Amino acid sequence: MSTLALTTTVTFNAPKAEVWQGLTDPEIVKQYFFGTTLKSDWQVGSPITFSGEWDGNSYEDKGTILEITPGEYLKYNYWSSMSGQEDKPENYANVSYSLSEADGVTTLTITQDNIKDEAAKEHSEQNWQMVFGGLKKMLEGE
Repeated sequence: MSTLALTTTVTFNAPKAEVWQGLTDPEIVKQYFFGTTLKSDWQVGSPITFSGEWDGNSYEDKGTILEITPGEYLKYNYWSSMSGQEDKPENYANVSYSLSEADGVTTLTITQDNIKDEAAKEHSEQNWQMVFGGLKKMLEGE
């Protein structure tokens, strides 16, 4: 079975360091990511978890840090407890965040693989845009 991948971008009128902090600081993440609690020590091989409550249901989504270049690039694998799929390796997606900055504008490029179909791809892209749109509003002071 072939799976899909997506790439989407969000631009910020903010320095790269501020966007990176927004991606990795649990206190900031909680403010724009629907109250999600993010935990990681940001070391390759270490766990990363996203937990909280959505529609009255508790969740804990998890993965492992695969690559990290602080301030620039993060890649982790990811399994969602809300996916309805078993917690096994073939049900994990790889997610990456890549930052580039030019003239005070930072571009965040998000990639995700192992997407099961076009509907799921569209849903994921909308979610990424909504989540990081919230970070954009915070950083740009809207």
